[in-house]
Amino acid sequence: MEKAEGPDVNHQRPTGASDATVEALGKLSEALEVVEHARGYLYGFHRLTGMADLALGEAADLLRSAGHTELADAVTEQIVGRNVIEGRWTFQIVEEYDDGYYTEFKTMEKRARDELLDGKRHLFEAEMKEDRRTRGRRHHEALPPEAN
Repeated sequence: MEKAEGPDVNHQRPTGASDATVEALGKLSEALEVVEHARGYLYGFHRLTGMADLALGEAADLLRSAGHTELADAVTEQIVGRNVIEGRWTFQIVEEYDDGYYTEFKTMEKRARDELLDGKRHLFEAEMKEDRRTRGRRHHEALPPEAN
């Protein structure tokens, strides 16, 4: 069986798709990647804040055990379980982000791909790979061995 010399069909430009369109969708994909990265930080913020709140509760218990009841009570009443922004714990921030901005962004990126590139992803990168790789050289193959 002959090895493929270019990208698989899922990473080939549809007929009629211009360089400008592929570039524009490449930039849209890049923007989505940044949003995905930001979303990861948001989930990290959510987890770290939750872990801090649990540790803070333990610290209050330890302060109480050490005889510092007034300070333990202040920590418990003022900070443990407190909203991180008005009316919201971090899970509510994550949910609002996911259900609003993130969902709209993902929907728009998919719509653009579906309308302009037959739903194909990463065409800009696939074409960049073709431009940058050294044909015939090990570790520069167009596809993984199982795809050939």
